Parts: sequence; structure tokens; C-alpha cells
Amino acid sequence: MNYSELYESQVKSYCRSFPCVFDKAKGSFIFSDSGDKYIDFFDGAGALNYGHNNDYIKDKVIDYLSDDGIIHALDMFTAAKESFLEKFHQSVLSKLGDYKVQFCGPTGTNANEAALKLARKITGRTTVFAFTGSFHGMSLGSMSVTSGVEIRNSAGVPLDNVVFMPYCAGSGFEFDTLDYMENILNDDHSGVDIPAAVIFETVQAEGGINVADIEWLKRLEHICEKYGILTICDEIQVGCGRTGDFYSFERAGIHPDLISSSKSISGYGFPMSILLIKSKYDIWEPAEHNGTFRGNQIAFVSAKAALEFREKNNLKNEVERKAVIISDFLEKELLPLNSEISFRGIGMIWGVDFSKIDATGELTHIIASDCFKKRLIIERAGRHDTVLKIMPALTIEDDVLLEGLEIIKASAIDSLTKIR
Repeated sequence: MNYSELYESQVKSYCRSFPCVFDKAKGSFIFSDSGDKYIDFFDGAGALNYGHNNDYIKDKVIDYLSDDGIIHALDMFTAAKESFLEKFHQSVLSKLGDYKVQFCGPTGTNANEAALKLARKITGRTTVFAFTGSFHGMSLGSMSVTSGVEIRNSAGVPLDNVVFMPYCAGSGFEFDTLDYMENILNDDHSGVDIPAAVIFETVQAEGGINVADIEWLKRLEHICEKYGILTICDEIQVGCGRTGDFYSFERAGIHPDLISSSKSISGYGFPMSILLIKSKYDIWEPAEHNGTFRGNQIAFVSAKAALEFREKNNLKNEVERKAVIISDFLEKELLPLNSEISFRGIGMIWGVDFSKIDATGELTHIIASDCFKKRLIIERAGRHDTVLKIMPALTIEDDVLLEGLEIIKASAIDSLTKIR
């Protein structure tokens, strides 16, 4: 008897794509309760950058639990929080500049809600600019700056005070999207108010792996500085080393005013989210934005351990090296299958775009389903889910990575044959 089928809400989603009962996981493998072994290119939607049950992180957590470390403490001072902040400052903040850390609720959307709320408080303005192809979360504020029509319609109320701008050229727009945005800001008849903030992803993950180029990001920051607009960089899915640097915006040399982090910030899949705030903008009143689980002590322990593990294993170089393996395979093995296949990505997040062959998403559905039958877990993204999203753990072994890529190739060959 499958109790989830009997008692769980219809809102469940991922289990529909991966219909079996999973029991254990290690590294880049997930095991079903019947013993089948699956390669994981899904990575907990980006929450497991260091793999399943990373031994180094796990040992630190077990030691903390064995020593009866405090588990829940709201935002009180604790040794676990102090230790994390010390390590986070040493490894991350000291390289970024003068930021304060706000501990938000347990998931990424809470950090984005805090960012939007704070930006409006700082500027006294209500409008926010977001981008087409964006995804920022499923609570009302985050949904308001998310572009997908189905997500927006699910809100049940108007999602106001947001204006969407076209994302950078190459993501469906073959014109200078920032010139367009600046024209809007300059035109006193545009009907658009100067916003409190612009919220953006440097890589639109759910949007189909749309990678903003460095010059575009630099110009966006310059425009925002010119008009007194705050920048909110959503690093929830592509941060924590996914693109090589700890934060994906670092490659552009920009310094966002507000930076939201979650998913792999805890390093082990434990719920945790933070908002980095330039110190001059940390104008919150005590308890003006809070949450019962903003002090996940176990997550503090695992997050510190993850930073240590990243440095001990030189994961930045490993990500850059494996990025070449992925891009070379896609170029040499996938593109020759059909002239209308394309791919794009950076670091350890890549998308294979089949939209020119089938704009409905049926083809990628067939390919992803066939991958699952061949024991590979892979997700889809982009408009109508026409992009296969390759997002393995940063720690994946080369041979396992190549095995997973070979499964994608085999499934693509089989699926392309079916639709001809």
C-alpha cells in the first residue's frame, strides 16, 4: 500500500516524474526500496551541491547531536551560530565587502520576501522590476516577481507593484534589453515608476538555464546605481559554488545590495535561508521580519562544515574542470543528433534545449521519462519545460558524470526516433 497515494495532497509534483519509493542515498546515487540504483542529476533542485550524505559534513552533524547541542533557539546567540558566522565571514563575506547576515525562515522564498520588504522600506517606493523567465519562489511576494503564468495564476489574488523587463539578449530577445529598461526609466510618459529594486538571477535555472553575460550584469548594476535602485541578486539555486565561485555574481565583479541564499547554503539539505544586506541598508527594527525556524542550529553546523569541505577539496577548480567535461560531451555527442538541438550553461548547471524540435515539451517529457527508466533522475525547465536540466552534485565522480551523460544521449536517440 502506498500511503502517499492515499493520503498526500494532489499538490505533490516530483514524485509524479520519479514514480518509485526511495530509501537511501549516497554521493551521486539514490536507491529505491527495491534496491535499484539511480544516478542523480537533479540534486534536490540544487539543495545537495555536496552530494547525498556527505561524510565530512555528516560527521560534524553527528558529533554535534551526540554532544546534545542546542537544536532550536530562534535568533538567540548560540555557539553554533557564532561558529558559522565566523567561518562564513572568513570564507565568503571578507571577499565580498561589508554585508550583514539576516537569518530568514527555512526556505529560499523567505529570503526573497525579506529582500523585497526591506528594499521597499529603504527606498519608500513600491514598484519592483523583475525579468521574464524568472523564478523566485511560491509565497505571494516571491510569486509576484516570478514570470510564469501558471504560477502567477495560482496566487488567487492580483500580484501588483511589479514590472517585468526582458532578460538579456539570447534568452528569447535579440535586442539590447538594458537599453529598453533605461528608456523606460528615462521616459516621463512610460507610465512606469522608478522601482525600489530590481531582482534578478545571473543564471535563470527554472527559466531554462539562461546565463547572463558579464557585461550585461555590469551594466545592470550601473543603471541601478544611476537611478538609485537597489539590486537584489537571487542566488538560491545557482549559488554555493554551483557556477564555480561561491556566488554566481562574483564572475562579473558586481556587488548586489541584497543577496538571497538557500538550498545548498546548509550543505546537507537541512532547511536554511539567509539574506545578505549591505551594512548601510540594514535598517530593520528588532523583530520587524522574523520566523520561528530562522535559527536552524543543525543547519549552522552543516553549513560551516560545507564551507570547510569546499575549501579542502578545491571545489571551485573541480567545478570548472567538470564544466568542460559536460560542455564537450554535449557539443560532440548531443548536437550531432539533430541540428536543432542547442545547449547552454556554466559550471555545473547546463540545459539541453529541444524547443526548436518540439515547443510543447512533449519530447523532453519522453526523454526525461526514458532517462528515469534507464536509472537517471533528471528534471526539465524553461518555457513549456523544453529544456533538460543537468545539475549533478559538484562532487560527482567523472565516470558517474559520463555515465549519466551517456544515458541522456541514449534516451535522446530513442525519443527522437519515436517522434519522427
